[in-house]
Order: sequence, then C-alpha cells, then structure tokens
Amino acid sequence: MDGSRARAEAPSTEPSAKLFCCGCVRRYLPLVYREEIYHILRMTGPLVAFRILNYLLPFVITMFCGRLGNSVLAGYGMASATISITTAATGGGLALACDTLVSQTFGSKNLLHVGVILQRGVLILLLFCLPCWALLINTQPLLLLLGQDPEVLCFSTAQASFLHQLQVAYLQNQGVILPQVYTAIAANIANVLTNYILITWLDFGVYGSAVANAVAEIYICVFLYAYIRWKRLHSETWGGWSLESLQDWGAYMKLAIPSTMMLCFEWWIYEIGGFLAGMLSEMDLAAQHAVLMLATTNYMFNLGMQGATCVRVGNALGAGDTTAAVLTCKVSLTLTALLAVVQGAVLAGFWLGLLICVCIQSTFFIVVIFRLNWERVTKEAIERSGKSNLNRRQLDFEGDPSQSVVPANYTSQNSEASVIELTCNREQSKVRLSTSQLIIRRGLTTLAAVLILATGTSLHLTLPLPEVSKVTEANDTLNLNSTLQYATPSLQTSGVNQSEINYL
Repeated sequence: MDGSRARAEAPSTEPSAKLFCCGCVRRYLPLVYREEIYHILRMTGPLVAFRILNYLLPFVITMFCGRLGNSVLAGYGMASATISITTAATGGGLALACDTLVSQTFGSKNLLHVGVILQRGVLILLLFCLPCWALLINTQPLLLLLGQDPEVLCFSTAQASFLHQLQVAYLQNQGVILPQVYTAIAANIANVLTNYILITWLDFGVYGSAVANAVAEIYICVFLYAYIRWKRLHSETWGGWSLESLQDWGAYMKLAIPSTMMLCFEWWIYEIGGFLAGMLSEMDLAAQHAVLMLATTNYMFNLGMQGATCVRVGNALGAGDTTAAVLTCKVSLTLTALLAVVQGAVLAGFWLGLLICVCIQSTFFIVVIFRLNWERVTKEAIERSGKSNLNRRQLDFEGDPSQSVVPANYTSQNSEASVIELTCNREQSKVRLSTSQLIIRRGLTTLAAVLILATGTSLHLTLPLPEVSKVTEANDTLNLNSTLQYATPSLQTSGVNQSEINYL
C-alpha cells in the first residue's frame, strides 16, 4: 500500500505535469490530451503577446490622431478601412499560403525547401505590390464616388505594407515565436517616439501620422530581419536564392487564392461598417474606428490559438501523422469554445448580428473538419513538402520533447510507408518547367503587373476627381442654415447682430 501511494505521489516526468498539477485532472483526462493542451497553450501565450504588440502599432497611431480632432481620426479610420479591404486583406491572404506550406514542409524535415517556399512567397508578393499601388493611387476618386468626405479622403492613401507577414509565417511555423515578441516590443517603443516627434513635437499633423505608420511597418520588418541574421535562425532552412523558387507557382496560388477570398470576405464584414459610418459624419466614422480597434484587440486571443493550432496541424501532416493532426483539431476546438464562452460572457449583447453570422460560420467549419478525409489531406501535405526520400527515422522529432508534434509516448496508428511511397511516385512524375518556360511565364506575370501599375498611374494623372464637391458644399450649407435657424433666438438674446449672422 505504501509503495503504491509513493508511486502516485511521485512527480510526473511528462511536460504537461507543469500545467496539470491536480491528480483528479490527471486521473480523468488522458495523457495524450493533457500533452496536446500543454503544447498548444505553451505556443499560444507568446503568439497572443506578439499579435497584441503588433496590433498596438496602429492603435498608438489612432490615439495620437484622436488628439488632433475628429477630422484627423476619421481620416485615419477611412484610410485603415480602405487599406484593410483592398491591399492588406488580399496580401495577407496570399501570405497565408506560406503558413500551410512552411508548416507542412518543416514537419517533413525537408528544411532547405522551407527557404525555397519563403523565396517563392517573397517574389509573388513583390509582384502583387504593383497592382496594389495602382489601386491605392486611385483610392481618393473611387471613394469620392461613394459619397465620402473629401476632407477625409485626402489622408486615405498614405499606408500599405504586408511584407512582415512572410517573416512571421517563416518563423512561426517552425515553432520560433519569442523573437517576434522581442522585435514587436522594440518596434512599439520606436513607434511611440516617432509619433511623438512627428505629430506632437514637429506638428506635422495627419501627414506625420501617415509617415509614422509607414515607418512602423519598416521598423518591425527590419528589426525581425536583423534578429534572424543575428541569431542565425535561418541557418538550417535557408540555402540561398535559388531558381527553384520560380517553379511550382501554380501549387502556391492554388492555396493562396482561396485563402485570399476567405480573408477578404471575413475582413469586409467588419470594415464595411467604416464606409457606412463615413457616409454619415466624421464623428460617426471616428467612433466606429475607435470601437473597431478595441474589438480587434480582443480578437487577438483567438488569433493566437489559431496560429498555434495551424503550426501543430501542419507539422503533424507534414510528418505523415494523421492521427496527431486530428487530435490537435479536437483539442483546439474545445479550447476555442471555452474561450468563446468567456468572451461572450464579458461582451454580452455587443454586435448581435455579427455574433450570429460567426456562429453559423463556425458551425460550418466544425462540420467540414469532422467530415474531412484526413488520410487524403496527409498525402497532399507530404507531397507539398517536396520530400522525395523519407523514412520513419526522419519523420520523428528529436531533442526537446516540447518541440515534438505529439507526446513522446504517443504511438500513431497511421501507416506511413504507403503514404511515403505514393509521394515518391508523384514526385518522380511531376513535370518541371524548363528555363525558357520559366522566363516566358514569369516574364508575362511581371509584365502584367507592370501594365496594371502603368494603367493605374495613367488614370490617376489624366482623369480629374469626381465632381462631388458641390454636393458636399450643399450639405454643409444646409447643415449651417439648420444650425443658425435653431441658434438664432439664443444669438439674438446674446446681442449678436443680424449682419454677423449673414456674414457667417
């Protein structure tokens, strides 16, 4: 009896023992679930901190703009909404393909191919910048046609950057997260100083805020790049620039296009409120932007758990372990549901319409996840990883147990030999593009992007702005007459002459 009691009271050696200290929890919750919860939460914490710090960059700019008045804050709000539903949403969707490809390739232990995927993403996003610039330089006339205030719109084309997302995908899906937190802290400090110097000290107003916003994106990109070079985080996954990055753009876009559409539709639901508020008044637009910033900060907790889940599932699929990927999905869905209950209790009653839409969307995703053919998904993940010679020893994670996809004592029921054999056959049968074909296809893609930019620039230089100023002036006159009509009795009692009113 004493021996059994001593064994029960002996400290557990598994990593999850740090989190689950209660013997009752360990008794009723299986070890495999405890380990998965531990690894997800261990990765979620730094991810939430990074996303909140990253989102503080525009949040700080919002606070500085709010000190300049409703007009400036409304201008920044309209600029943010415009950038979000056009370039940021589409560019972010294109970068999401790297999340899938990098996590699966890293899980398959084909480390050098991770750098090739990053190069491919950089080239595609750099080409995508050209159509984005063509759209942004014509943002003012497009929004004037929608009835927005020109005093607001002149500030709406001063910011655009999403290159930082590729760096995040490159590190995050390798399980490297803390460097992002460190660089985000440094970028926030530099951002506050820049906003203070440009807006408060030099009194550049909203233009200083626009410059500070652009510089903030440069800060976080440069700081993270410098940290990667300093700590040599790229040594195992970066083999230098290669022509291999020009291959297989179709497979990348096959993932990027649906990701872009998904992200655009999700962001448009929220950002359309900014355009509707902009049609009312600057005060309504400023209030809408401030509320949306606070709500998005609360959303960072969900994004942190989503990022951790994507890394775990992608690594498991790349390693050929279907069972571990399914386990991660079940555990993460349960944790997300618990988090949603807590947030719903705190935010009860806010934005009921959006809440209903999100509940319907979540139900659809849950049904799709549980009806998904995970064996087929695993085969596709191994194929995307670009590994032609895999064996069971290469699929196992070594070293620190916290870096493994599944617990050390967890045995997968998957048959990986057949999956690997099928992948090798597909790799051998894949047709690669020749050098001449690469030059023609990528050259045509580059030419199309340049032509779009040239067309947008020509439209911006040749076409005049829409004639909506008269309507705006008429509305302003009507509002002024209404104000004077109600203000006349009080003005008369205050001794104001009628000539002064006529002058107004």
